Amino acid sequence: MKAAVWYDKKDMRIEDRELRPLKDTEVKVKVAWAGICGSDLHEYEHGPITVPVDEKEPLTGDKAPFTFGHEFAGVVEEIGVDVTEFKAGDRVAVNPTLTYGNKEEGLDIYDGFAFIGLHTDGGFTDYANVPATNVYHLPDSLTLQDGAITEPTAVAVQAVKESEMSFGDTVAVFGAGPIGLLTIIAARAAGATNIIALDLSETRLQKAKELGATHCINSGETDPVKGIFEIEPEGVDVSFEVAGVEATFQQSINATKPRGMMVIVSIFSKPITWNPFQLTGKGVRITSSAAYAPSTFQKTIDLMAAGQLKPQGVITDNIKLDDIVEKGFEALSNDKSQAKILVELSGEK
Repeated sequence: MKAAVWYDKKDMRIEDRELRPLKDTEVKVKVAWAGICGSDLHEYEHGPITVPVDEKEPLTGDKAPFTFGHEFAGVVEEIGVDVTEFKAGDRVAVNPTLTYGNKEEGLDIYDGFAFIGLHTDGGFTDYANVPATNVYHLPDSLTLQDGAITEPTAVAVQAVKESEMSFGDTVAVFGAGPIGLLTIIAARAAGATNIIALDLSETRLQKAKELGATHCINSGETDPVKGIFEIEPEGVDVSFEVAGVEATFQQSINATKPRGMMVIVSIFSKPITWNPFQLTGKGVRITSSAAYAPSTFQKTIDLMAAGQLKPQGVITDNIKLDDIVEKGFEALSNDKSQAKILVELSGEK
């Protein structure tokens, strides 16, 4: 079958791959749609960052090269002999997070985790075999395209949960890429009032405004912290760092009111220099959000199905697998009007 395989930085190849045998506890999914994630883009542009290349990943027992893609949905084609909750024909979204399962739900990822599609074969292909415990039914009100954006939406939902945001709180989102946009949508759904989006791209800021930001600040034209304080004189209740650079890390803290919360959502591709005294003088609390709990993934599906969470506007293009490098990864690298690009596999709705 055809697959997009990661070999190294700037080395993603479309080639024929064999699907490994289906395990008794697995489900074979005919992939319909798969999204290109910021994590995928980081690995394409700067990797390997988390992709195992020299030694096998302990949880998956795999190392590159392998099929990329961890945001995907499709239709169940076949089930392992021990699988009872799914049947052929079921429409499903895939939660790609793999854990050891040694700790309670929500804490298990901090015992070590890996991703289908980042640490073993994933969804940029025709078929994928995944553990049945990582597969979720899609209600009739959601399309398979919706299923493909469930995973990044769950990242944003988890980040908002970690922020301890309350109804009516004010929010700043540093970085209006796909996860930043989804964080805006999730914060709006959770009851935020003023939502301030910050980015260097006017195109991305316009998209942020369309998706729920009440204010937009171009960080290249206006001092971000001063701009926020002109809107919220005491600072925002919650800031989300979704850009992954030193400048926005520090700006996120400075723009947050005393005893407010700053949430690190982004993946930093390199270390930063930072003086913790920045916190001492202000009392801002910092937390981080890694992926999501399984319950958050299900709640994200439920919220989308109920219409309370509407992330569909983040999708900016649909492409074919053969075009994934030029019209996918390269487009995301060079065209700031792009947010979430979906790759069409079977194309089923």
